[in-house]
Amino acid sequence: MIRDIMTANETVTPNQKEINILKENFPSCFRADDTFDMIRFSEFLKDKIDISHEGYELKFLGKNYAKMLASLDTETVIVPDEAHNILPENVNSENVYISGDNLDGLKHLLKSYAGQVKCIYIDPPYNTGSDGFVYNDKFNFTVDDLVEKLSIDEEQAQRILDLTNRGSASHSAWLMFMYPRLQLARDLLAKEGLIFVSLDDNEHANAKILMDDIFGEDNFLTCISRATGTPTGGGFDGLVNEMDYILIYAKNVANALVRGLEMSESDAEIYNQVDENGNRYLTRSLRRTGGEDRREDRPTMYYPLIAPDGSEIYPYGPTGYESRWICAPETAQKLVDNGMIEWKQTERNGETTWHPYQKFYLENRTKAPGNVWKDFFVPEEYSSPLWDDVEGNKKATRDIRNLFDNKKVFETAKPIGLIEKVLAVGSANDDLIVDFFSGSATTAHAIMRSNIEKKAQRKYILVQLKEPVKEGSEAEKAGYKTIDQLGMDRIKNAAHLLHKQNADTTADLGFKHYTLAEVSQNTLDKIERFYNSGFITDTTVYDEFGTATVLTTWLVHDNYGFVNKCEMVDLAGYTAYWCENHLYLINPELSEEAIKALVEKYNTEGAFNPQNIILFGYSFNYVEMENLKTNVKILCDSEKNLKINLDVRY
Repeated sequence: MIRDIMTANETVTPNQKEINILKENFPSCFRADDTFDMIRFSEFLKDKIDISHEGYELKFLGKNYAKMLASLDTETVIVPDEAHNILPENVNSENVYISGDNLDGLKHLLKSYAGQVKCIYIDPPYNTGSDGFVYNDKFNFTVDDLVEKLSIDEEQAQRILDLTNRGSASHSAWLMFMYPRLQLARDLLAKEGLIFVSLDDNEHANAKILMDDIFGEDNFLTCISRATGTPTGGGFDGLVNEMDYILIYAKNVANALVRGLEMSESDAEIYNQVDENGNRYLTRSLRRTGGEDRREDRPTMYYPLIAPDGSEIYPYGPTGYESRWICAPETAQKLVDNGMIEWKQTERNGETTWHPYQKFYLENRTKAPGNVWKDFFVPEEYSSPLWDDVEGNKKATRDIRNLFDNKKVFETAKPIGLIEKVLAVGSANDDLIVDFFSGSATTAHAIMRSNIEKKAQRKYILVQLKEPVKEGSEAEKAGYKTIDQLGMDRIKNAAHLLHKQNADTTADLGFKHYTLAEVSQNTLDKIERFYNSGFITDTTVYDEFGTATVLTTWLVHDNYGFVNKCEMVDLAGYTAYWCENHLYLINPELSEEAIKALVEKYNTEGAFNPQNIILFGYSFNYVEMENLKTNVKILCDSEKNLKINLDVRY
């Protein structure tokens, strides 16, 4: 487990992730000495892509260092909050809250959720100088380490370490902090997925270039400008900042799914006609208007339609020129067959003329989102000065107070309505949402409220650092020590309120809680000293981790996620753990009787056929392992012809 990861991390380079992708997809482009053959690679692409060297690129102190951090595997373990997770409201919940560094959290998530997340929303530190952002990592690299790993000189290595060791709020520090996190976030997204990043003026420009670098300029969708309703600071000639932004990028713009927004009452006013069933609709002329509206522009769209009186109607412009319809003949016929054409008559110079109009119904109709969002009615006292119908930060503060006995325990929360709008644009009703800068957990609150109102089943995974609350703050006075504690209580309080307001709801209002824990130096020393021979055990290593931690970490590692159907299996008094294709043996003292029971289970229970048996190497001695290997071999050589892989992890 940890030992294996530590060994692998020693050889990681800044571009290790990219190299691995190339090796997987272009193995023939690597020479015998493992170097990359660019010329051969160009041969693969020359007919599709014009390979060129552009002069525009993002550079900042520590960029290669940041890329290396993205490639290093996490050495943390996942500790389940067993007392919390077995509570009735949480035991079957599919929501997840993770306490820990989000860089580690993302690396764990990628093992189970890579390419599966439809929507990511984050509200990272703005680097305002007053938001508490100071870059500081936990990696104990030396100057010599960085010189070797990054191929840089000692001066550059020292400058990077100065940023990481002493802490810094510089632009380079912020970019170095964000780069690996956004790189890993991209890998989490599904092919049609979107990411929303909240920012203000301090790093907006840098973040745009950074995300262009990671996601690609073509995958930039838009930048939302949002009036916060809370002026901050002073600028030139007395200007104040009343705006922040949301950058939106797609994993792949060709596959991106940007969903429409619900119609407001003002939007719906234009649907001013009603059919015989009471359904509201509007009509638009079937003739093309505006540019390219002449017959010669699209000759195939000049054809006759049959009016109610049997006459043939062709499209003509207002001055009598031959025009065109908006669709092809077969499409027009389908509209007619489905009752979606309404004929209207006009009189001109004593002559009556028929004109076809297409019907558009209000029901289930949405509107395309723009970069000005105007869909929420908010009482005047909570509205922003520029968008008088969009929730501002004052409303977000009031929402927090309502959940914490009127205490202002969190100062920079986002409005619930804003996150609900992100959800509407970026996800379907049953999608998984990730927020790895969870803060006050507004994302969880918004998902729960939206699920109740829309009868949806969205699920969330939140990650929040165990960051200390500000000394002397309302949060500290209220008894909170860290932000994640506050965030979890916000979810619980919001769930209680929502259930009180919607007593009959069946929405998932619980969550499972996990903590990312660094391995103690004492345990690391034991791991380092442990001789991987199999002749001896070290159950003290097992004791320091515990079964639940090892099992949870492995389940996530093996692509089963934080919500899984792991079963306890009784083997003559020994407890093993089974999840689909994996059987985990973690507890010490694997008796001969337990091994016989395992063999019997394979032989007699058709549904029991895990193809991988995973052992916690510190728990088992040579005799136990050899006995297990012998019996597994017998199973594989039997008439059942089983294929079982035996893997010992350290």
